[in-house]
Amino acid sequence: MPKKFLKRYLPDPKKTKEIKALRFLGDRLHSPNLWHLNRHSVARAFAIGLWAMYTPPLPWQQIIAAALAIYFNANLPIAVALVWITNPLTWVPMYYFAYELGAYILGTPVFSFDQFSQLFSIEKALQLGAPLLVGCAILMHAGSVLGYFGVQYLWRRSVLHQLNLRKFRDTALNSAVMARETYGTYMKFLEHRYKHRREGKD
Repeated sequence: MPKKFLKRYLPDPKKTKEIKALRFLGDRLHSPNLWHLNRHSVARAFAIGLWAMYTPPLPWQQIIAAALAIYFNANLPIAVALVWITNPLTWVPMYYFAYELGAYILGTPVFSFDQFSQLFSIEKALQLGAPLLVGCAILMHAGSVLGYFGVQYLWRRSVLHQLNLRKFRDTALNSAVMARETYGTYMKFLEHRYKHRREGKD
């Protein structure tokens, strides 16, 4: 997972520090560890953000994500940004999925989506009882695990890909190289070589 890609879409650090819900953190917001972009800090941030997004709604989600980011030494902007996956536009379908999952696990009858959307509000969420809480708990932990190991896998894959491209960058094109590499790898190699030479000319 390239750092350039993450930096392109990360929230502006200044704007993150100005979020009112995070002011209680004080000087801790300036800790450099909370802004590092490496495999471990980003993986932990995804785990935290995807876990916190099913906790009580904004601004509590941001507070929980920020506190956990500090405790686990994760990238704070990513952790806080991910909780916005659940927002006023997505609350109903996402919480309905959690409610339906919980009801299925518990074997209880469920409301239809139309009934749920008419009934649901943040104030009434707890009145939906165990099905919603169980569903949210399952999705929180599943999302956290998938987020952490997904980032670890993609980051390692990206690093290995870049190492392979560097290794082949100055390799002479011959039949031995073509026979040793798969078609997909070889085409990526040619594309990277062409791009590298083009940038060198520019």
